[in-house]
Amino acid sequence: MSPTRTPTAVRPLPEEWGRVPTTVVMPTYNEADNLPTMAETLMALPLEGLRLLVVDDGSPDGTGTIAEQLADKYNEPGRARMGVLHRTAKNGLGRAYAAGMARALDEGAAYVLQMDADGSHPADKIAEMLGVALATGADVVVGSRYVPGGTLSDAWGAHRKLLSRWANAYASSILGTRVRDITGGFNLWSAEALRAIDLDSVDSAGYSFQVEMKYRALKAGFTVMEVPIHFEDRTAGESKMNLAVQLESVAMPWRLRSRALGGPAGKRRTR
Repeated sequence: MSPTRTPTAVRPLPEEWGRVPTTVVMPTYNEADNLPTMAETLMALPLEGLRLLVVDDGSPDGTGTIAEQLADKYNEPGRARMGVLHRTAKNGLGRAYAAGMARALDEGAAYVLQMDADGSHPADKIAEMLGVALATGADVVVGSRYVPGGTLSDAWGAHRKLLSRWANAYASSILGTRVRDITGGFNLWSAEALRAIDLDSVDSAGYSFQVEMKYRALKAGFTVMEVPIHFEDRTAGESKMNLAVQLESVAMPWRLRSRALGGPAGKRRTR
């Protein structure tokens, strides 16, 4: 495993930007070893409006219980900084994200950030991503491994790096997009974009959720921007990628293209 990356200093946002209601949606399944560190890192960020929502799929290792304990620790009178959504069925990462995003919108989030619980996504980039969205009006900000400045963990071998780049090129080519990290899972969404996409109508259950969501946002006329990140290998636990998930990821771009999807209901934003 590569050495742990030293987090960069988080540049504070303007005070009013830091108060914008922003919910990090973090699906978990058997992430008991990772979640306490992730929660501590997020709660320490200089973002008054930041909230963490853990979506646990009935983890047998007790992740859901740990999440509840962490929520008790970090929540303050009159300020709920962390919540937990318990799901009884483990039916895919995409379904977990959709459920968490819907809950975040119901609870008043202006922006929703997707983030893995395994330590692979850099929390010190969240303020920058939110700042880019607020400064430019971008509807989706992708934490990208494949724009200039983006990097991958040294723990990834040549084969894994090649496969990841091929998957991005494969999906982008089929769907005709210019998003360089269309498969990436570290994404900030405006509430307006998520409502227009209609989370209940998203088909993908697994990792192809990332591709379908970005494609539908683009088709609906929303603006997608990418900022470079360093993607680290998971710190503990095992990857949830399996054959069924891989097959869905291969098939989904063709399914989206074959439908000639005109985009979810919603008008192109005017600026």
